[in-house]
Amino acid sequence: MPDLSGFTLNPRSRSAYLYSDSQEESNVRISAIKNRLAVSIYKYKRTTLRQMLPMQTIPTINCPHRFSNIESLEDFMTEPSPMLIRDMEAMQGDVMILGVGGKMGPTLARLAKRAAPHKRVIGVARFTELGLKAKLEKQGIECIACDLLDLKAVQKLPQIENIIFMAGHKFGANNHPEMTWAVNAGVPFVVATVFSQSRMVVLSTACVYPFVDTSSAGATESVPAEPPPGIYAQTCVGREQMFLHRSKEQHTQGRLMRLSYAIDMRYGVLYDVAHAVFKGQPIDVSMGYVNVIWQGDANEQALRLLLHCTDPMSPINITGPDKTSIRWLAQSFAKLMGKTANIIGQEATSAWLVDTRISQGLFGVPRIDLKTMMEWTTDWVINEMPILGKATHFGTRDGKY
Repeated sequence: MPDLSGFTLNPRSRSAYLYSDSQEESNVRISAIKNRLAVSIYKYKRTTLRQMLPMQTIPTINCPHRFSNIESLEDFMTEPSPMLIRDMEAMQGDVMILGVGGKMGPTLARLAKRAAPHKRVIGVARFTELGLKAKLEKQGIECIACDLLDLKAVQKLPQIENIIFMAGHKFGANNHPEMTWAVNAGVPFVVATVFSQSRMVVLSTACVYPFVDTSSAGATESVPAEPPPGIYAQTCVGREQMFLHRSKEQHTQGRLMRLSYAIDMRYGVLYDVAHAVFKGQPIDVSMGYVNVIWQGDANEQALRLLLHCTDPMSPINITGPDKTSIRWLAQSFAKLMGKTANIIGQEATSAWLVDTRISQGLFGVPRIDLKTMMEWTTDWVINEMPILGKATHFGTRDGKY
């Protein structure tokens, strides 16, 4: 199939087809034609992706071929599995999500409510995003507007048996280190103190680990949390240590969920790579490998971890079962789209990678495999569907976000 990045129309055909357009309108029409051709090429090539990939996780649910809009995406992402429904039924008490307004929070809250309609699911955030509070309330989520930096406001929150902590600050961390420390370490100390009797699952990150050799299976939970330099990673270690300190003092049960790259069609490593390929932008492969997991699977495992809390809190790695090459991703997306991947740089011998054997022992492998996520992402990108506009900056190696 042709490389559409160099596609041009025959001048005579172009003038006949665009005879009444301005140059700007002509360029828009040409871009639309390219995109339609890219869609056609993708539909032709989609079945070859299964042959390009080695056998990995086999989906255990019926997956749609594509998502026509955000509503269909979120409907599927928040459909609970029988295992989650069973675990939520066995779980004593209601659920409160602190920091529900982020990328994962809204779908996690809805998933919890759909899995346990009889339980209270409370979402806490500042709710600065227009319409989010109303949307969640329509889905049955009780919403409380609260700035978690305000101690008195946090003390007024209801004492709920099960807490998912999702608050954090990443981008702009180096420009505002005091805010980053306050949110990533100060807030956790306050929350851990106020909710000492709750079970907690604390969303953390694989960035607390040092880089590991890319030929390895990744960092296990026993690897010390000693990350490369960078304020974000350092404050993430601070978050874990604040929760761990109070957990040891107060016997608070919990888990530190070290998550690596959740995937949603609207953001994530797969989106970042696929979009760069589609637009002909350079893709730096210096951070040569990543772990990824479907956001619906990450949300489900976060909720199910509430039944696997320890005293004191202990870390657990959550992501997909395999490491994925950024170069391979770019080349594969390029084949699907009929494009040429603009790859720059050379793979380093180390990366942020984690070993998920413990979480797989609890939950099995994630239900959505890499092949399926790539097909969905390709379709979403070439149809230029809505996005969150939040790049992962997965290639960052100097710790500056």
